[in-house]
Amino acid sequence: MSVVLKEITLTNFKNYTLQKIQFSDSVNCIVGNNGMGKTNLLDAIYYLCMTKSHFGLNDRNILKKKEAFFRLEGLFTRNGKNEKIVAKVIPGKKKDIERNAVPYNKMSEHIGFLPIVIIAPDDTALAREGSEMRRRFIDNTLSQQDADYLKNLIVYNKVLRQRNATLKQFTETGQFDFSLINTYNQQLIPPGNIIHEKRKRFESVFFPVFEHIYKKISGDKEQVSCSYASPLLEKDFESILNDNIEKDRIMQRTTSGVHKDDLIFKINNLSLKNFASQGQLKSYIFALKLAQYSFLRTQKKVDPILLLDDLFDKLDEHRVLQLLHLLLDEEYGQVFISDTDIKRLPEMMERLDVQYNTFVVKDGAI
Repeated sequence: MSVVLKEITLTNFKNYTLQKIQFSDSVNCIVGNNGMGKTNLLDAIYYLCMTKSHFGLNDRNILKKKEAFFRLEGLFTRNGKNEKIVAKVIPGKKKDIERNAVPYNKMSEHIGFLPIVIIAPDDTALAREGSEMRRRFIDNTLSQQDADYLKNLIVYNKVLRQRNATLKQFTETGQFDFSLINTYNQQLIPPGNIIHEKRKRFESVFFPVFEHIYKKISGDKEQVSCSYASPLLEKDFESILNDNIEKDRIMQRTTSGVHKDDLIFKINNLSLKNFASQGQLKSYIFALKLAQYSFLRTQKKVDPILLLDDLFDKLDEHRVLQLLHLLLDEEYGQVFISDTDIKRLPEMMERLDVQYNTFVVKDGAI
């Protein structure tokens, strides 16, 4: 069974004033020049599934200029059942997400209901940037798969912010209250331990899938690995917090915990960041994202929506064709692909004999 977006309506979303589009259940090619709104359309789909922009944009930056609100409406099917999802947002004032005309009490209740995976050009930051990007990848995957993980992550981050604010306040006042810090520690440890255990289980299931997909993409030319790194693998969380209390006091923040976890990416037993070619790096990231898709599909027993933004960025036509073959061989569900060349994707779809629709985007109109 699949999650399928049948129709979307965008109102005052980025460069779209009012646009309604009906989609194919299989492949949808979104084509047009740069800056026309292709990525914005994909981000609108992502927003309806995840209640926020994939690109970390504040709602104020999503709103069309000179407008007071934006609205997104998506008509989905999930396991054959119709689902209407509406996002009504007045930035800085009100944000409502409704499912079949019933508002959610908490945005987190919607996460994972419509699983989605996006592959975008800036995904190479997973390898090139700091550990925060890689933790975000784990959190995005597990939050869609496991509501309990998301609940504990929200609690952990809230307590962490409070602990950090208190450490900073101690420096400003010249007072240090060990008992208050210990109170925060006792609130931080239970959700931290749960997050850690769930990430360890994720490693054992996810990483073999990733390595298998990379072999298919690369033709089994390189050996790759992806491993989970955490201070909690070496010591219990309470000891870590106690051992680092003086460092935390000096740095005015919590210097160790699951918020410092990381993923270690290697190719041929060497650092991916330092030794991979451009093609190897892109193939590695594609494999990670397709493994994310496979993980969610297996765990949730439903095909997520797959968004491929600017597919040809830094990939030659041969690699793209190879990737499309892989997608079709594995029978992925509904797929959205964007490209700056109006003819290239449709021609490929014809060669592959795939059912598809093409949408040409120009100046926020389709």
